[in-house]
Amino acid sequence: MDVEITLRVDGTDHRLTVDTRTTLLDALRERLGNTSPKKGCDHGQCGACTILLDDRRALGCLALAVAHQGADIVTAAGLVNGGGGEGDGLHPLQRSFIAHDAFQCGYCTPGQICSAVGMLREAAAGWPSAVAKDPNAADVVLDDEEIAERMSGNLCRCAAYANIVPAIADVAHRDEVAAHRDEGARR
Repeated sequence: MDVEITLRVDGTDHRLTVDTRTTLLDALRERLGNTSPKKGCDHGQCGACTILLDDRRALGCLALAVAHQGADIVTAAGLVNGGGGEGDGLHPLQRSFIAHDAFQCGYCTPGQICSAVGMLREAAAGWPSAVAKDPNAADVVLDDEEIAERMSGNLCRCAAYANIVPAIADVAHRDEVAAHRDEGARR
């Protein structure tokens, strides 16, 4: 059965007709031509299709397009120019992945970056993880172990983790410094 839906992708509304079984990943890639999210396992196990769905990370291959009528969907491509970038328009995480050489083949990189954006938001909101030193603590300490655990749903076949974790940590540290600076200014 086909239905008409509207998806807001990277700031633009798109009206399309889809089969009710169409995933967000397939709607994005095959119907809208947005190849930023990648099709990896198609079973929600690799994270290559990670997108931001209403500001939370989600696996596009497991989400039905019809269930997200009117949702705000952001892909790694949508982080450019709208993601707080400086000068070059890149999101700070995109810039950090480049600076830290946090990719090899690049296939998983869009999903890694979207997941990292979502993960940093989760940590800032105080969401605990399986390795949290104090799950009740309001402030999450994003050390390498914490970042690796929070990013564990995103696989890299090239094993660029040695550079992915520092790339994320660099941005997390800058965010922490900025938050403390803002907190001090409010006092």
